[in-house]
Amino acid sequence: MRRLILVFGCSLALFSVNAYAQSPIKHGGKIDSRYDGFNYETTMRLQKMKVSCDGLKDKFTDACVSIEVTLHMPGMQLNYVRSVTLMVVFENQDWVRMHPPDQRDLSISTYDKTFRLGRMELITNKKPGTWDTKIERLQATIPYNTFKQIIESDTIEIQVGKDAVMLREKNIAALRDLNNRALTPSNAVSEKKEGLQSGRSKQ
Repeated sequence: MRRLILVFGCSLALFSVNAYAQSPIKHGGKIDSRYDGFNYETTMRLQKMKVSCDGLKDKFTDACVSIEVTLHMPGMQLNYVRSVTLMVVFENQDWVRMHPPDQRDLSISTYDKTFRLGRMELITNKKPGTWDTKIERLQATIPYNTFKQIIESDTIEIQVGKDAVMLREKNIAALRDLNNRALTPSNAVSEKKEGLQSGRSKQ
């Protein structure tokens, strides 16, 4: 009975999050959430969102860069985020220059700090023995507290090896939206303060 109530409560919370996700989103990103029974965790994900198609350092001018970000919350709850995965996707209509292992180090710079987050892992959905020359997916796991510090900045640059791309305003807005949907204590306090400030400004 207790487990049934727990499942019902989690389902209700996820329903509320999904209902919120279906409302108009000004930043244009799409956010979903689901319970992963295999890994016993709840995930909340900003689906693949384009950052730029302006090429990289004046090379490969048709190259597009996108990001996908997932919050991982153990069990069936939305109150504690264990970690965050960041996937950076490089695409080209013809072919994309793959990053060799020694050029997969990830760093993220804000207006006043640079976070060095280690080497990214190559992710592929292709069958063994095949090679997709048009897309490269690199993924890294970062601490949640680091993620929160990063998205507080109005300027965010992601660098993989020698290639760097600056997030646009709508990308940063989508990341903040993703974070705000987690019901962590710090987010609840932040929302309460914003509510108080909004109430005072109306007076």
